[in-house]
Amino acid sequence: MADTKAKYIFYHYDPSLAAAVIFVILFFVTTLAHVHKLVMRRTWFFIPFVIGGFFEAIGYVGRAISSTQTPNWTKEPYICQSLLLLLAPALFAASIYMLLARIIRVTDAESHLLIKVKWLTSVFVLGDVLSFLAQSAGGGMLATAKDPNGVKRGENIITGGLFIQLFFFGFFVIVAGVFQHRISRYPTGRSKAIEVPWQRHLVVLYLASAFIVVRSVVRIAQYIQGSEGVLLQNEVFLYIFDGTLMFLTMVLYNVWHPSQIIAKHLLDKTLSDPESLNSSHRMPDRFTGGHIAAG
Repeated sequence: MADTKAKYIFYHYDPSLAAAVIFVILFFVTTLAHVHKLVMRRTWFFIPFVIGGFFEAIGYVGRAISSTQTPNWTKEPYICQSLLLLLAPALFAASIYMLLARIIRVTDAESHLLIKVKWLTSVFVLGDVLSFLAQSAGGGMLATAKDPNGVKRGENIITGGLFIQLFFFGFFVIVAGVFQHRISRYPTGRSKAIEVPWQRHLVVLYLASAFIVVRSVVRIAQYIQGSEGVLLQNEVFLYIFDGTLMFLTMVLYNVWHPSQIIAKHLLDKTLSDPESLNSSHRMPDRFTGGHIAAG
């Protein structure tokens, strides 16, 4: 079951074709739904999220191909599924970071933040990029390792990248939690006046963040345990703690899409946001009783 040339065992089990095909379909369906809303409602800041969805779908295509090659797996499908499934959550996180900034702008509540809103996205996306690059480098090294030392180096770099992601995401959740606590105690005039479900979107943000954090913790445990650990020896854990959690993250935002809180007439009155000012999604207006087109 090993690739003798690379001296690295690609899989410690026989990958399931049925499971891979099911998740290919699931991720393509939810991602295409996101593409439709992205284009129709012009929520361009959600582009990284959509790219992450394609990463997931294509990654499971790689697993499906590998499942047809057992036990003589080739390197290309393995590298495809390994890297794309590893990196997709970092892209989800980038859009989630930007979503919190837009909630703060809509509610005109920058004073409730631990850091200035102009730094909010920059700081967390920077951490996300560092995590993405580290995991990419480690994944590439792991996939092309020719000896146990190369495998170990790749695993260590991936683990470091996952720790970076976990650190920044943990801090992000703290920032969001402090913001919610403060605005609950001291609501702004705009947060009370607008009929925008920003509280609901905070709850969705917490759920999505929890899914990504759990997935990252399990991934860290996986690489710390190494190839002989129970997490790498059993395929079911990948589908429970990675595939399912990331699919649920995408479905959450299919149902509660961020376009519901992005509106030009709200953002124009707070801080400028050129990425979303062209949104054409119609938002309810409490003062007119009708709807206002956001662009």
